[in-house]
Amino acid sequence: MTSSAASCLLFLRMKALEEAELCFPQLLNSSCRKAMRPHSESMLIYIVLSSISLLTVTLNLLVIISISHFKQLHTTTNLLLLSLAVSDFFVGFLMFFQIMLIDGCWLLGDLMCILYYVLDFIITSASIGTMVLISVDRYVAICEPLHYPNKVTPKRVQVCVCLCWICSAFLHSLLLNNNLVQPGRYNSCIGECVIVINYIAGLADIVLSFIGPVTVIIVLYMRVFVVAVSQARAMRSHIAAVTSQRTVKVAPKKSEMKAARALGVVIVVFLVCLCPYFCVSLTGQDTLFNASTAAFVICLFYLNSCLNPVIYAFFYPWFRKSIKIIVTLKILQPGSCQTNIM
Repeated sequence: MTSSAASCLLFLRMKALEEAELCFPQLLNSSCRKAMRPHSESMLIYIVLSSISLLTVTLNLLVIISISHFKQLHTTTNLLLLSLAVSDFFVGFLMFFQIMLIDGCWLLGDLMCILYYVLDFIITSASIGTMVLISVDRYVAICEPLHYPNKVTPKRVQVCVCLCWICSAFLHSLLLNNNLVQPGRYNSCIGECVIVINYIAGLADIVLSFIGPVTVIIVLYMRVFVVAVSQARAMRSHIAAVTSQRTVKVAPKKSEMKAARALGVVIVVFLVCLCPYFCVSLTGQDTLFNASTAAFVICLFYLNSCLNPVIYAFFYPWFRKSIKIIVTLKILQPGSCQTNIM
């Protein structure tokens, strides 16, 4: 083989290698480069994240079907769990798109990129809003048990949940307006999926969507914890005494206390998984989200959405029973919605 032929072959090999590292090999001058990693590592990441995504969608779909189908589960607290399950379901669905960004390439175009982030923002905000509503629900149930049936009605809960989702969609449509008007305006190359938020607008969003709601959640649950502890001490100290009828009526039900513990675990896990998401948002002159900076925090948030149904299964016997009925297809039988689940 002549030296010129060898040089030509080497050039072709180098060019092929260079093209293999591009998101769009046919666009040599404008395509983004792929994030190169060992094949075994890439396969492991794909398998793990795909499994979490599928599990998240499946488990939360079971929660949605259970609460929607069985009439005995149509309580005010479960309506809030239904809203949370819907947001978690969409989180698992969006995770399929996040998997595409593992190698640093977005193949669905600029419009789908901005829609992906808009949905991610809306779902995140709606989840936090639902957590606030859950905290208010438990606060009234534990601290004001006599007023709970009058203050927390199914109609009011439905209105609050709808307002939570509508406000989240409206606010984040305004927040991402510049990105929506011209999708891909901040991309430096084809195959990148990036949005940029003005620092002041981003800071206001963090205060309204995270710091404020989290403060409310912590304050309310600290109050619930203090009241629950004081009531438990009072019950232990007077266990052998004859209590008045009024004292018995004022004390919250055992089921309410159990629900408070279960939902407290949900909220703690939620905050632990979500805090890194907003910590990343506070860095830099502009709030910049792309595949490299958001992958870890978004996947952590996705994991939380998978954990919520697991927590329900651990604390709520009705969820385990409803899963058995759904999996065995007994839910298809006439009158199954009237089944005794509790």
